[in-house]
Amino acid sequence: MLAGVTTQPTMAADPAAGRLVANMCMTCHGTDGYARLPNAPHIGGEPQSYLEAQLMAFKTGSRQHEMMSVVTAGLSAQQIADVSAWYAAHTAVAALPEGSHAADAPDLCVSCHGADGISTLLDAPHLAGEDRLYIDAQLKAFKRGKRSHDIMTEIAASLSDEDIREFANWYASISLEIRPPGSKED
Repeated sequence: MLAGVTTQPTMAADPAAGRLVANMCMTCHGTDGYARLPNAPHIGGEPQSYLEAQLMAFKTGSRQHEMMSVVTAGLSAQQIADVSAWYAAHTAVAALPEGSHAADAPDLCVSCHGADGISTLLDAPHLAGEDRLYIDAQLKAFKRGKRSHDIMTEIAASLSDEDIREFANWYASISLEIRPPGSKED
């Protein structure tokens, strides 16, 4: 967890109002939360509490990113709650590549991020379909102390560059679909 950042939504959120805020996010994350740039994560279907905590971390400076720190500085807590609700209203659906099996997933990752890259915890992001360079960069940021998390910092510290590449390749190979709010597809 990030120090001083809650993973619980702090106020009532309006996904429709969040859709309007998402116009600021579309260049990198897409309006539906499917990233358009390889160095941006997919955020559609993430839990609202996770998204809100990350955005507040950028806003308060407890997490740094040259673009996200600037974008969030101009957002109110209500706008952060709303845009988090908008992206959380989507559904992330993942599928392993043909011939892959859940048993082959990286053991260190599965308990939090799932074998298919769909997180099983409210404060762990989905990794399905993320760009391998994005995953590699985030793991190295945890390993080198540029990012901090109660669990990830310790795990990443123990990883070799080869482990990081292997884990990044696994999750990058998974196909991801982000379905719109209210979608009836399974």
